[in-house]
Amino acid sequence: MPEEDLHSIRIHLDRILAERGMTLTELSARVGITVVNLSVLKNGRAKAIRFSTLSRICDVLQCQPGDLITHDPAEPS
Repeated sequence: MPEEDLHSIRIHLDRILAERGMTLTELSARVGITVVNLSVLKNGRAKAIRFSTLSRICDVLQCQPGDLITHDPAEPS
């Protein structure tokens, strides 16, 4: 992976979905984002996320952005 693609941001969408008993498909339908795009985010391959998208995800999952995204400088992906 090119060095500019390395980052230490972690996405915890899988954990939040499990805690809520929700599937990625259900989240996709409720948020209005494709399963493919949510999968890219969930698997840590996203390079960016719009605040409007993050807001909709947080609204549906009833969480805060910090519940979904953390920074771990000790572990670049």
